[in-house]
Amino acid sequence: MIILASSSITRARLLESFGIEFIQKQVDFNEDTLHFKDPKEFAYQATLGKFKSAIETLGLKVPLLCADTVINVEGALQRKAIDISDAKAILSLQNGKNIEVLTCMMYKSEKLEFVDISCTQYKLARFDDLHLQEYLSSKQWVGKAGCVMVEGFHKNYILEQKGLESTALGLSIEKILPFLETK
Repeated sequence: MIILASSSITRARLLESFGIEFIQKQVDFNEDTLHFKDPKEFAYQATLGKFKSAIETLGLKVPLLCADTVINVEGALQRKAIDISDAKAILSLQNGKNIEVLTCMMYKSEKLEFVDISCTQYKLARFDDLHLQEYLSSKQWVGKAGCVMVEGFHKNYILEQKGLESTALGLSIEKILPFLETK
């Protein structure tokens, strides 16, 4: 049993799909207090902030897992869109480009600490305007880093992938599996 210190439904589904027993808890950390522009640094610092908050409030009697995911488009950091116009602007920057999905994970138990930053790269085709409008209207992008949904909207436009799909979904589960202390 572990604690997933994240409100992400996608992360929870990943753990479930690999048969990991967990309890999901939301942690109180405001990412807007971070002022890092580098996507990798932001992902690390956001995860660290969540991790410290989770340890403070939840303790370590049960192993703890935190994560954060951001998007890098040509060196620009993309986070969750704040509204539909922000989502449209974010997606227009990705249209037909190469993007990187960066996920940082931190896991700690009484015996072990594991930190990982992984990247999955995607080469994207140009988005169909009508499909893009449907995606924006559906609001499926809400809560997704850079509005990226590789299991949904973006799947139709992936020309090439380098890295784990699980990284793009928010947890590099294959990397952390050997370290999870599940009983």
